[in-house]
Amino acid sequence: MIALAPRVTPKMLTMRVAERTPAVGNRRMTVGLLTGCVQRVMFGHVNQATINVLSSEGCDVVAPADQECCGALALHAGRLDEARESARRTIASFERTGVERIAVNAAGCGSSMKEYGQLLADDPVFADRARAFSARVRDVSEVVCELAPARAPRHPLTLRVAYHDACHLAHAQGVRQPPRDLLQSIPGIELVPFGEQEICCGSAGIYNLVEPEAARQLGDRKAAHITAVAPDVVATGNPGCILQIAAAAKRGGSPLRVVHPIELLEASIRSPS
Repeated sequence: MIALAPRVTPKMLTMRVAERTPAVGNRRMTVGLLTGCVQRVMFGHVNQATINVLSSEGCDVVAPADQECCGALALHAGRLDEARESARRTIASFERTGVERIAVNAAGCGSSMKEYGQLLADDPVFADRARAFSARVRDVSEVVCELAPARAPRHPLTLRVAYHDACHLAHAQGVRQPPRDLLQSIPGIELVPFGEQEICCGSAGIYNLVEPEAARQLGDRKAAHITAVAPDVVATGNPGCILQIAAAAKRGGSPLRVVHPIELLEASIRSPS
């Protein structure tokens, strides 16, 4: 776990996003944002990039201050009662906001939240509420694509990008094309294919914590395939994958810059250079 963890600064620990960010121009949609657990501590900049993009595309963005863990980590560990309780709290938190969509930038969280209807199917109080909630959950790439045609201008980024399909996004949610469409909407981006793109990087929820040796082998294999095509940057939609691939590449002596796709889109919108 220590080997995987990035350097966390005091600024990262105290970083918070605004509870409500208004749309730029006329409002097109009101979107809730799951700020997450790992995202809040280690990837607060990804949350801010998500808000910046959605706001630029005409969304009021609501990040409830009282939201807690969505329950994904407990669900990965088979601790179903704990996962159900987290799901109930998450549903209640977002119900109060009246948002039309709930955007998620962590694939493991999105996968679990889209399954709340099944997780709480036998709960007489939350069953219907859970189904309604799950129907509004989208990966952030899905929200961006739903907002097409784009409102915010995209400026060129001349980059060769290797996109890694997070398992909880591609396999659990069936979301494969929207992240690619998001990246290809940026002028100058070239998506670079690499070997065994469908194979897990070894993060897999909490797999790299409970089965570190097998996960390490998968991570090294993934990093080797990506390194072989010499991309400028690696993009993937899950914090666990970002940490896993970056750590494996560093072990192999060929450090890779690994980012969330929304970071590249935000950079394209923000800067004309």
